[in-house]
Formats: sequence, structure tokens, C-alpha cells
Amino acid sequence: MEIRDFQQLIRERYFETDSERGVPGTFLWLTEELGELASELADRERGTGDPDALALEFADVLAWIATIANVCEIDLEAAITRKYVEGGGPKGTK
Repeated sequence: MEIRDFQQLIRERYFETDSERGVPGTFLWLTEELGELASELADRERGTGDPDALALEFADVLAWIATIANVCEIDLEAAITRKYVEGGGPKGTK
């Protein structure tokens, strides 16, 4: 699946409620998902992690990023291409 296809899938399924919630409320959902991802990563570091649960949390975080991009009318694939492909990506360390 291409990034644009994923973003469109999220738009088709959730845009109506996402746009009503707005960016601030949607960002709060993203931060909650980041917390769940952090918890799964911590479990992984402790040796008690579930790889499937970790993978699903990564998917959730990506879905919420796509959601916010949709509400802000940002084409993620175009932005990623512009910054990381055409622009060569950030210089130095991240």
C-alpha cells in the first residue's frame, strides 16, 4: 500500500468525525497512541514485549498522523517525497 492510499483509506473511514473533532482533539488522540506505543517499546526493552502488539501500535500512530494530515489538508506522500526524496532529508543527526 502506498502512503497516499493509506491516507485516503483513513479519510474515507474517519474524516467526518475527525474534522468535527478538529486538530486539538485529534492531536490528543495521537498523544494517547504515542503513549501506548511507548509502553509497548518499554515492554520490548524489558524482554516482555509482544511483537504483534508493538506492530499494531505503530499502525495506530501512523493512522492518527494521517488523520491530522487529512484535517489539515496535507498530502503526506507529497510532503515526504519533497523532504526526504527530493530534498535529501535532514542533514546531520536526527
